[in-house]
Amino acid sequence: MVYKIVKKLIFCFICLMCFRADAQDTNATDLPEVWDLQTCLNYARKNNIKINSLRLSKKSSEQNLLLARAAILPDLYGSANQTLRHVETGGGSSSGSYGLSTSWTLYNGGYLKTNIRQQDLLMQQANMSVLEQENDLTLQITQAYLNILLDKESVVYSRDLVYTSTAQLEQARERYKAGSIARRDVVQFEAQLANDQYTLTSSENAQRQDLLALKQLLQLPHETNVDIAKPDTVIAEVVIPSLEQVRHYALQNRPEVKNSELGLQSAQLGLDKAQAGYKPALTVGANLGTSYAGNSSYNASLGQLGDNFSQQIGVTLSVPIFTKRTNKTNVELAKINIDQANLTLENTRTVLSQTVEQAYIKAVNAQSQYKAAAEQFQYSKEVYRIANEELRLGAANVYDFYQQRNSYVQALQQYIQAKYNAALSVGIYDFYSGIPMKL
Repeated sequence: MVYKIVKKLIFCFICLMCFRADAQDTNATDLPEVWDLQTCLNYARKNNIKINSLRLSKKSSEQNLLLARAAILPDLYGSANQTLRHVETGGGSSSGSYGLSTSWTLYNGGYLKTNIRQQDLLMQQANMSVLEQENDLTLQITQAYLNILLDKESVVYSRDLVYTSTAQLEQARERYKAGSIARRDVVQFEAQLANDQYTLTSSENAQRQDLLALKQLLQLPHETNVDIAKPDTVIAEVVIPSLEQVRHYALQNRPEVKNSELGLQSAQLGLDKAQAGYKPALTVGANLGTSYAGNSSYNASLGQLGDNFSQQIGVTLSVPIFTKRTNKTNVELAKINIDQANLTLENTRTVLSQTVEQAYIKAVNAQSQYKAAAEQFQYSKEVYRIANEELRLGAANVYDFYQQRNSYVQALQQYIQAKYNAALSVGIYDFYSGIPMKL
């Protein structure tokens, strides 16, 4: 019998382990192999720990609001007391009392209604905090995503350079065997190939590091492999809205400003609540009760319950006369909170205004740099093409060729960096005007 029970327990344990493994495999397969920017943003908004913690804070605020609304309703309590008494000489007695009581605050200087409005504002603030964190995370993820795109493009052109250098080295060796170039020219090609391979390795390492940074921002499990999708085009040159237009929108709509405005309104309601302490409070209460006592019979006990049934109703008026400075202190503290909230709002608007202006300057400068880099790259590309052709025909000096090649590589790097910098800078500036982040 014991053997059968142990066998069943082992079987259940194995089934449980298999179920957990299947669940983990399912969770792993639910994640995409290749992530585009929108997938990254959606996943982060849903799974980020800090955002979810703020959502829980919002739920707590919702419960506080429900509690504040319920405070204006009357309460109702029931009570029951039963006592049995036994005497050693024999016999005994019993007694009991039962009742219902209620109280209802009719007036307390408007404290309860003001508290409802304040709790509603606090709930709205909690929601704004969630939106603030989502916006911050959006910018971080977008920057990390564009860094990876830059790395990918750098890897591609680094591989092209290695491929080209390898072909040029092979050609140089053939020409050296034919006696048309010196050994030092071959060594120059070998050195350039080694340098290009080093650049390729550095680009691949940078890509791995930036992929890890994105993975950490997404808070993905460590065993998850992450790769990103490369868009068909990266928008680097668009019409930039005016600074005043974007600044006006941001100051009117950004969640950090709304959060500070709600904080000021909440502080003002806190003053109303403190001033309510100077006003009288009016409460109505009612009570129903009955009791019995003794060692009488069951029918007699029922009779006592009927005879002892009582009803009571009363009104209580409480007028604060001397509260040992409690009310005055509460009012002064509430005024300080209002001043602090005003400063917070002013600082939030100032910081946001400066941030938008910085984003505007970066966007304008980034676009100008992108245009200049694109033009320079086209010229360098053509010069490099001509130098390649001259080298192939044996009409170019090796050192002159590498001078043109280095100019081309530098122009290419500047062009790629300028393109993604412009895309990021313009995207961030548009983000402050309410346009969703996109490439």
